[in-house]
Amino acid sequence: MKATIRLMDGVTFEGISGSGHKLIVDGPPEHGGRNQGARPMELMLMGLGACSAFDVVHILRKARQDVSDCRVELEAERAEDVPKVFTRIHLKYLVSGRNLQERAVKRAVELSAEKYCSASIMLSKTATITHEFETINLD
Repeated sequence: MKATIRLMDGVTFEGISGSGHKLIVDGPPEHGGRNQGARPMELMLMGLGACSAFDVVHILRKARQDVSDCRVELEAERAEDVPKVFTRIHLKYLVSGRNLQERAVKRAVELSAEKYCSASIMLSKTATITHEFETINLD
């Protein structure tokens, strides 16, 4: 895996993934930023959410669950002192579909957290990570 970060202006950076996708990373105005992109730690939190959501949807589809939407709402707390690592992260999954089995959603969330989501397993070295889910049947 590869990525490139390039300074654009002030503390605004362009990130380019190995697969060729670009995004803007910026800092807050009090640190010279212009608020043109997500902060680096926000990207880490979003990366965790995306990694886990990917797993949950993939696992549910393999279990022949008719998933139409998966949203993950994340909240995190950081250490007060440098390095300001994440100390607590909570993920709330809102999984929608037809005839979804609650036990299948629960199992998918557990498998992501305990086995498949590399971001979750890595971040759990510094943070207590908790999960909850809501199954929304569209029947």
